[in-house]
Amino acid sequence: MSNYSDYLTVGWREWVALPDVHIPSIKTKIDTGARTSCLHTANYEIFEKDGKDWVRFTVHPIKDRNEVETHAEAAVTDYRVVRDSGGHEERRPFIKTKLLIGGESWSIEISLSNRENMKFRMLLGRTGLHKRALVDCASSYLTGFKYKPTNTK
Repeated sequence: MSNYSDYLTVGWREWVALPDVHIPSIKTKIDTGARTSCLHTANYEIFEKDGKDWVRFTVHPIKDRNEVETHAEAAVTDYRVVRDSGGHEERRPFIKTKLLIGGESWSIEISLSNRENMKFRMLLGRTGLHKRALVDCASSYLTGFKYKPTNTK
């Protein structure tokens, strides 16, 4: 992309979808201060499939609505130590998945971690936005994407 008009403009929080992991909508904090993206998982289990590590996980995409959940499996692309905003380090599995936002989609890498005590169930970091989006930090929900109900248990 050659100039700023080619980029998607997003607010500091947006509704996004992750169709590969069965999440039709999740409220996401757009955080350029975070290098990597992170998805809240209530729990996850690493298992082997075709000689490679995979992860099976549960997501409660709506805060304080644990009856709403999705289940997914994905190939683990990497394990990395990530430092959270409080300075605590955690070794996390990473997966690649498709992100839908503002009528556009691209592949992102995302770590899985328990974000139960955080306001947002997903954090979209700067590597997930790189050369794709500009952030208007004074605005919210600029993409027009709205919440879509998620299947319950």
